[in-house]
Amino acid sequence: MKRTSIKMPLIASLLTFTLGGALALNTVQAADMSRDAVVVGGQSMMPSKDIIDNAVNSADHTTLVAAVKAAGLVDTLKGKGPFTVFAPVNSAFAALPAGTVDTLLKPANKATLTHVLTYHVVAGKLDMMTLAEKIKAGGGKAELTTVAGGKLWAMMNGPHNITIKDEKGDVADITTYDVYQSNGVIQVIDKVLMPKS
Repeated sequence: MKRTSIKMPLIASLLTFTLGGALALNTVQAADMSRDAVVVGGQSMMPSKDIIDNAVNSADHTTLVAAVKAAGLVDTLKGKGPFTVFAPVNSAFAALPAGTVDTLLKPANKATLTHVLTYHVVAGKLDMMTLAEKIKAGGGKAELTTVAGGKLWAMMNGPHNITIKDEKGDVADITTYDVYQSNGVIQVIDKVLMPKS
């Protein structure tokens, strides 16, 4: 009776399984890395960088970055956090009444500018899933307290879109979700949010 060795087929199977598993793992890791690095304003926003280090690279946020610098908030937004920043794009600032941005950027208006900018910041890391859970728990609306002490309201607009309403009743859409940072998350919005006063 001839004995057939199962060692070679078994070793070949184990190698195939191991290599295949390693390749699959590398594919999953690559997918995770590409999912984490969201492109905003033509640049990859790296989750290993802080809010400021990422924002300065976005061509869509040059006005916001200039305003943050003028208000002296760079060190704050480079801090430990975590922060959620609702970050208006340049076109959102351009849609404000003529002269608004220039007026806000004047040194004499630093306090007002700081108030407007910190109205766009909420303590904590509020990604899309967390916002959606808060909205559901709030019966369709989640009230958020900003670093400026004002209120914002998050609401669902369809199954996959969240809007943010300010104290004046204006509504901004989140256009790019979950741009993770080392010290929080950026939610890109299409309007400038304004406090009541």
